[in-house]
Amino acid sequence: MQTTWKGTISFGLVSIPVHLYSATQEHDVPLHQVHAKDGGRVRMKRYCEREEREVPYAEIAKGYESPDGRTVTLTDEDLADLPLPSKKIIDVLAFVDAGEIDPLMFSKAYYVGVADKAAAKPYALLRDALTESGQIAVTKIALRTRESPAVLRVHDGTLVLQTCIWPDEVRSAAGIAPEEEVVVRPQELKMARSLMETLSEDFDLAQLHDDYQQALQQVIEARLQGVELPHEEEPGEAPDNVIDLMEALRSSLREAKGSRRGHPGEPVEDAREAAAEPEAAKPAPRRRAAAAGKGATGRTAAKKVTAKSPATSTAKTAAKTTAKATAGTKTGARKSAAPRKAS
Repeated sequence: MQTTWKGTISFGLVSIPVHLYSATQEHDVPLHQVHAKDGGRVRMKRYCEREEREVPYAEIAKGYESPDGRTVTLTDEDLADLPLPSKKIIDVLAFVDAGEIDPLMFSKAYYVGVADKAAAKPYALLRDALTESGQIAVTKIALRTRESPAVLRVHDGTLVLQTCIWPDEVRSAAGIAPEEEVVVRPQELKMARSLMETLSEDFDLAQLHDDYQQALQQVIEARLQGVELPHEEEPGEAPDNVIDLMEALRSSLREAKGSRRGHPGEPVEDAREAAAEPEAAKPAPRRRAAAAGKGATGRTAAKKVTAKSPATSTAKTAAKTTAKATAGTKTGARKSAAPRKAS
């Protein structure tokens, strides 16, 4: 890899001669500006307004225009001779936990390599100390025409220098998030956590690919071959107003689980989903009371059906009385018919 910067890491009284190498690269499809009418290449020319002529790159310098209209010219020699220690030295200022620096401040990453064999041991010492402590080193560095704060951290056994922006370059987020108080119900939060867990199952960042670059390459190939351009169906419009948040979460969870199992959109029910909505599964208190009342009424009605009605009880009592009277009359008749003893 091409060396981006050469200098020294200063770690107390320990000095580590190092080289920096760019740790990232972009894979954009190279596109040029052309004349839409005939495809002719459009090139930018360096044109001097005062002399009204094109000037070569060797005669280009940097300039600053003051508020009153004056222009100050700065040559490459002026910029190279700036009294700035961070031009050649990465001075470690402090060691902090990685969570103390907001990732919003991170910028470009560079691999840190040793400049010679003598630097191997102090390099390994700093690397192992950072690994064991779980901390990162805060530094400053001047690259090209800009000085930036930076951090030294460990990635795959290699020191990485990550440049940062200055704290006052981070814009305020005031007024962007909803300012009104929004109440999130516990069951909604639990359902959202369940959806997060489902979407995180077996996730591999390396499996992501650049769909835009792939589609652009297909269009370029179609133009080169003179065939019809590839087209893809327009995706359905996302709803702009979520009325039932719980239902949207349930649908998202079913869709995510179906996609993980190879059947998008297939309803999936399991214990975790049921546990994620305990409040929704329980009936409302009023409905519970009504159901209880209805059940009590049903039980009372059942008792009435099985109990003896007053009319039925009276009829049975009268029948028993008549039977007893009849039995008494028959007994009296038998006694009357018996012979009386002589006096």
